[in-house]
Amino acid sequence: MKKYFVLTMVFVFVLTTAALAANYVKPDEFKKWMETGKKTIIVDIQPKNEFQAHHFKNSIETNAFPAKTDEEKKRLDSVIEKIKKSKDDVVIICPRGRSGASNTYDYIKSKGVPENRLYILEGGIAGWPYKEMLIKGK
Repeated sequence: MKKYFVLTMVFVFVLTTAALAANYVKPDEFKKWMETGKKTIIVDIQPKNEFQAHHFKNSIETNAFPAKTDEEKKRLDSVIEKIKKSKDDVVIICPRGRSGASNTYDYIKSKGVPENRLYILEGGIAGWPYKEMLIKGK
């Protein structure tokens, strides 16, 4: 019985680890990318009102948050074509950088975009400490 419990726990751990696997970029590093002009495609999935309140320069507004339903994921399709035509890294911007960002990451990856090009902004826009770098309005 103990053996089965241990095997079950190991299995759950492996599944959980795989489910959480994603590339994250820390705010400090993303700030450097922006300051040095590193070419990136910034995919912003915030709801419309949040995007208008604050977003990054050159970010692509999708309003796909939380990217769970087919309708929300469909909002990402036009961006996916742009991503596929480019070799630039992709940074996903979400309100808090959690499930919505992970859903977007997984969806874009499922469309054939290599995982080594995909990043999620750690902490999302809510955790972004450099508010002076954000743009208001469209």
